[in-house]
Amino acid sequence: MERLQKIMAQAGVASRRKCEELILEGKVQVNGETVTELGTKADPAQDVITVSGKPIKNEKKVYIMLNKPKGVITSASDPEGRKIVSDYLKGIKERVYPIGRLDYDTEGLLLLTNDGEFANLLSHPKYHVPKTYLATVKGVPHGTELDKLRQGIMLEDGMTSPAEVEYKDVDPDNKQSVISITIHEGRNRQVRRMFEAISHPVVRLKRISYGDLLLQNLKRGLYRHLTPNEINQLLQMAKSAKPAGKSKRKR
Repeated sequence: MERLQKIMAQAGVASRRKCEELILEGKVQVNGETVTELGTKADPAQDVITVSGKPIKNEKKVYIMLNKPKGVITSASDPEGRKIVSDYLKGIKERVYPIGRLDYDTEGLLLLTNDGEFANLLSHPKYHVPKTYLATVKGVPHGTELDKLRQGIMLEDGMTSPAEVEYKDVDPDNKQSVISITIHEGRNRQVRRMFEAISHPVVRLKRISYGDLLLQNLKRGLYRHLTPNEINQLLQMAKSAKPAGKSKRKR
């Protein structure tokens, strides 16, 4: 007997946290009875588990890296008719979902999987797997301004963890510069908000690494499967990461 959300995550329904939401929303049934308690256990070998009326089944585990283009949303559908990441996953029969998000205007490395345990481990705020971005920003931030990001900067939802920041390029003609920034959190639009806080807004943002996994020469809009070694390295990094202290939040 295992917890229902764990069974669902292992079957590729969604991440464990999303599965918990589905249970609380009354969308999950076990042997015909709706379950809304998160502590409920079931036997995946004997019990019939359905989500929104559809029985779950164990799929082959899939781990994908996509170079997400700008102007694409990380969602299963979009009422406005914009492109979604699944439009770029031709040939993938399994139902995969993103690990974390890249917003509409951000491009680069996006991980997708149907392994809920893997997704939960990498995206859980407890583990803080580092992610590196190249940010093209307006102007040329002074060294003291970048130091604010290195030390942690106060945003409307609290103090950020210290970031690793360095100059990559300066374009004096266009009055722009490219800054490499590595963060250990996954707040909504965090990198953009950090640079706005030092008055150098982002004009282009690209994620180039997730842990030790590098985007490298994967072309925009294309994907590839992760190797067993890459999967194991990500898991080991998440498991060995020290939990970060709680951010101080505004009251």
